[in-house]
Amino acid sequence: MTRGNYKGRRRPGLIQVILALVLAGCLCFTALLALVLSGARDDIRGEPKVMVILGCLIHSQGQPSIMLQDRLDEALGYLEDHPDMTVVVSGGQGPEEPTSEAQAMAHYLEQNGVPRENILLEDQSHNTWQNLTYTAQRLKEAGTDVEEGIVIVSNGFHLSRARMLARRAGFENVSVLAAPSSHVPSRLKMYIREPIAMVKSFVLDR
Repeated sequence: MTRGNYKGRRRPGLIQVILALVLAGCLCFTALLALVLSGARDDIRGEPKVMVILGCLIHSQGQPSIMLQDRLDEALGYLEDHPDMTVVVSGGQGPEEPTSEAQAMAHYLEQNGVPRENILLEDQSHNTWQNLTYTAQRLKEAGTDVEEGIVIVSNGFHLSRARMLARRAGFENVSVLAAPSSHVPSRLKMYIREPIAMVKSFVLDR
């Protein structure tokens, strides 16, 4: 009889532990989402001379995806008032992409009036950490001065992580430009994905 009562008491205890773990997970996710949301805005510090546009999917015809076009159009708006900036387009070629993201971005910028001599291509990266570490190497190879800082262009959900990784990659003065995310399903998906990516990048991207 005593043994039966003991088993009966164990089951509610296990449920309480599971509920506590679920609650803790929800609180952690909420805190990380708040961090992502807090960084989803323009933040320009000083007068950066270098712009870094982070890559995103391009379609089979070589055209930028909606999110990448959002980034490029945001960059073009800023470049209208800062035409002498060095622009790094950063992104390699995925298995379903006909060319590198960097090449597609450079072509789009050129078509919209950015001089080719102002554009540097970083076309080997396949994630945000590589975007920024390879960009740092590319700028060093080109002899480009980054003492006055860089401005990173990406969709708003991406900027908290991008800024964290840029500092880890050696950039000291990091500004950001938040492009809109016109494709609503992608925006919702990324705001769910990005808090998890923040944890992954914080732990592994070094």
